[in-house]
Amino acid sequence: MWKKLLLVVGVVGVAAFVIKKVKESNDERALWHEATTAPDLR
Repeated sequence: MWKKLLLVVGVVGVAAFVIKKVKESNDERALWHEATTAPDLR
């Protein structure tokens, strides 16, 4: 019983960590895109 619960908690923790890293990566990529593109001066 405890092994299953610990396994589920571990999987949820790893999933949360991966989701956080992907979001940070996407945010940083968007920031770089905004910083390196020419401004729209229309």
